[in-house]
Amino acid sequence: MAYTKCALQAVWVSIFTLALGGCLSSSDDPTVASGGGGTIINPAESTGRVFLIQPGANATEEMVKAMVQLKPKDILRFDCGFFDLKTGIQITTTEDVIIEGCGMDETFLSFRDSTSQEGFLASNVRGVTVRNLTIGDSPGDAFKMKGVNHGTLKKVRAIWSSGRKLPEERAITAANFRKEIKVACTDPARHNPANPNPLETDKTSPDYTVSTASGRYGIYPVESRNILVEETESIGASDAGIYVGQTNIAKIRKSRAAFNVFGFEIENVVDGEYSENLAECNSGGFLVYDLDNLTQYGSRSRVYNNIARNNNTYNFAVPGSIVANVPRGSGLITLAYDKIDIYDNVFENNGTAGIILTSYDLLGENGDRRMDVYSEAVNIFNNTFTNNGNDLPQPDFASIIATQGAQISSAFPLVVGLKNALGGQGYRGAHIVWDGYTDVLNNSCDLPKDRSGKPVAVDADGKPIQGNQNPNPSCRYNKYKFKPNGERKVPAWWFSCINPSNKFGSDSLAFSNFHGTRGLDAVIKLNTSDPTANLSLEYIQSIATGIPLLPSEFDISKHDCMARFGADLPRLPDFEFEPFEPSGQFAPEPAAEAVKALCEVPLKAGVVNEAAFAVNCPDLAQYNLFADDQNPTSKPNGQGMPYVLNSKLFSDYSVKHRVMFIPEGKQARFLEDEQSRVNSTIDFPVGTIIAKTFSFVDQPRARETAYETRLLIKRQRKDGQNYWEALEYIWQDAGGGKRKAVLTQFGGSAAASWDYVDVDSGKRQMGSTNAYMFPNASQCAICHSNNDVDPGSAPIGPKPRNLNRAYLNESPLFTGQSQHPVNGKNQLKYMCDNGLMNGCPSTFNLDQRQVATNVKHIPKFNNPGDSGLPANSKGDIEARARAYLEVNCAHCHNVNGQASNTGFYVDVFRPVDSTYGICKKPTASGSEGRGTRTYDIHPAMSGDSIVPYRMGPEAVELAAKMPPLARSVVHTEAVSLINQWIDQVIDSSYENASACQTGNTSGGGLPLIGGLPLLP
Repeated sequence: MAYTKCALQAVWVSIFTLALGGCLSSSDDPTVASGGGGTIINPAESTGRVFLIQPGANATEEMVKAMVQLKPKDILRFDCGFFDLKTGIQITTTEDVIIEGCGMDETFLSFRDSTSQEGFLASNVRGVTVRNLTIGDSPGDAFKMKGVNHGTLKKVRAIWSSGRKLPEERAITAANFRKEIKVACTDPARHNPANPNPLETDKTSPDYTVSTASGRYGIYPVESRNILVEETESIGASDAGIYVGQTNIAKIRKSRAAFNVFGFEIENVVDGEYSENLAECNSGGFLVYDLDNLTQYGSRSRVYNNIARNNNTYNFAVPGSIVANVPRGSGLITLAYDKIDIYDNVFENNGTAGIILTSYDLLGENGDRRMDVYSEAVNIFNNTFTNNGNDLPQPDFASIIATQGAQISSAFPLVVGLKNALGGQGYRGAHIVWDGYTDVLNNSCDLPKDRSGKPVAVDADGKPIQGNQNPNPSCRYNKYKFKPNGERKVPAWWFSCINPSNKFGSDSLAFSNFHGTRGLDAVIKLNTSDPTANLSLEYIQSIATGIPLLPSEFDISKHDCMARFGADLPRLPDFEFEPFEPSGQFAPEPAAEAVKALCEVPLKAGVVNEAAFAVNCPDLAQYNLFADDQNPTSKPNGQGMPYVLNSKLFSDYSVKHRVMFIPEGKQARFLEDEQSRVNSTIDFPVGTIIAKTFSFVDQPRARETAYETRLLIKRQRKDGQNYWEALEYIWQDAGGGKRKAVLTQFGGSAAASWDYVDVDSGKRQMGSTNAYMFPNASQCAICHSNNDVDPGSAPIGPKPRNLNRAYLNESPLFTGQSQHPVNGKNQLKYMCDNGLMNGCPSTFNLDQRQVATNVKHIPKFNNPGDSGLPANSKGDIEARARAYLEVNCAHCHNVNGQASNTGFYVDVFRPVDSTYGICKKPTASGSEGRGTRTYDIHPAMSGDSIVPYRMGPEAVELAAKMPPLARSVVHTEAVSLINQWIDQVIDSSYENASACQTGNTSGGGLPLIGGLPLLP
């Protein structure tokens, strides 16, 4: 479809004039002992430890000390009361643990002032239960499980203070939390307070005030397996209250969601279940859908015995976000998801519709052709519908204005109402609304291929098993839905079977097929002289005769599958959780006597205490890593080799001193195929220690101060599995003019300043921060754990492509490490020549920079021309920008990392396409994480690109900053480079760039302005 500029302007004037003009209305006591991490209780019935945390000023520190120690069968228990916690609960790389309170009405964990995005985060955990507590005011998600197998959330609540960060906020405090957690649903605010429409007057609720500043998700298991969410509650989430995404086998039951944008979401889930839940006073009640460009697409969900009522809160999501498309008053929406059983539910008092069956065609062409855009095999039976569709919301002009006309989807209910009125049933919605979009056999489109060129696998129905790990095909394959003669396979691939067993209240229209926006283009073409009339019901009625698909149709018999096709859809079977069996692979904490025996031993000059590698020594000096135990920049002992990276993780302009200590008699192994193992470093032997010291330099005063030294130690479990342990040592005054580095696994922060000339760029760096962060052990693992490398906190930096350079110490001041024989030599060649690494290339072809041209090399991001291409050429800019993003972002943003669920990946081997962010809308960024911008990367438009926003000075909220750890100030040079790359290099020739452009070729949907829908 094509529209002239004046026609689109006519539409805008039409909608605005009509809405403002009012044309449409509508047991035993345990034994107690003292220990770090709270009181350690050893109950007779438990085989693990119980860490008891009590309210008070020390609660955060005691909690962190406990959480980093959790082993199988351990319990982290919060006593009754109100907790003001300064960092989130983070559990990683363990199994079979419990986090609990003494009741969801009695234990309140406030994260209002937290330095973590999540209140609770479990990452790469096998077996975790969270129960009997409430999390309040988390900056981002309240409860998040990522990469969890066997996770249970039971009797927990997520809540944000009423009016979060608004002038009228009722902050939840120790004095009022028991009252504030009880939120009724009597009268939701139906209209956006910022809406300039004078007819929209229902802008407050006596129960609760929603806020865009609330966190994204209340309960959020993602990319997980065997998930149970039971007897939970979520209040006030700015995206979804209770959400399960990209997960296999998930059950959500006996839970309540109120005053969220969406109450419940199942996104890209295989085998999901909602049962016995209550969704009320949300913008939308339930959503079962597939989102594009993600790791998997879903199928098979059962929705039964739920209540969706009075979901009429205005949509308060950030304008321009995906969830902002949800019309207020939706009981349940299905979108691009196949095989759903919807039965024995109650849908009542939802202003737009009880159930909305829709496709991405309604929003225009979806660029992800791996995904089927239609909902099919939706089986609707034995539900009760009362008073749905009788309060259609008018367009939300506040959102439309905020997005400069892009967020026009709030006009969707207006379109439904108009088309229903043209069909003779009055201006209203219906119990069930269908957009009517269908596809036909695409006989010329063959089965898509994976990245190796082989056809992708298919399921039992012949449907491709797809995900963003495969290339985006040139067409959307749909042969599995059709017979060879082009007839659709029915009822198997019919859109919905609506059984006569449903009970439709006579107070509302039972069913409407409103044909999407089809037919409205003809209205515009017939009248360009009076734009205000284009959406006038009287005018459209006068010209509607003969315009195909303009009026809605109401024949529900086309969806009586037994009568029409001679068969109903088969009922989806119930499914069970897979049995949980403890792995037995996690060794208990070593006894204090064992640590003492290995760490408190006489040390030999120049000899590393390798025997101590097996335990966590309390003092860094006990490993004897450095010639001067007061100075971690001094010469390394043993086989220690200092090294430096081409592009480095930014950490508030600190200078890094990295040393690898490979045990005597052992060798690392060169990594040959980096492209197939993008997260892997060179393969270090068991017993290796990698030390990284962070220091701040005052070059004019010739002073360098070490702040922390982090160790990664490669160990081996009793079952033979290798893993990496992360240890954090913070340097402190030891008295007598001496310093020492003390093991501090619970993290912290400090003030820092710097003034020095960067050795790579030659630029002087000056600045300070009051919030330099020392990570706790769990935070280390969040970044350093990926599913395709050794468990624990595996190293990130020492990949061949990042080591392929001459060693040059980062500090501009003299250090002992700068006198090491590797100085000035190619680091990879030095390791091979000196017996530190095997499996090496037969030769290293070194250029004048000491870069091996026969080994992959990523450039220094701040050194134009280091790519080997002409300085500041387009290729050079792109190579340096990609090097920076890989080192600073790809450890999470990869298919096996902490941010795999986002579908945004930035390793240097990946083509710059949709999975690299080109014209890709964000998946889970929330309001703060978008900054009103549209795409991760918008070609030639850095001002509409989310990536530089989240790196830059505008991202002041914790939930907006990227990376979320390691920086408290902006890396100005990097932001400038990324902006330069987007504005000067990335253009319309990049794959998927057209997804940002105007146009729609689906045969349906909304015409586009700036890549977003605009009502025709």
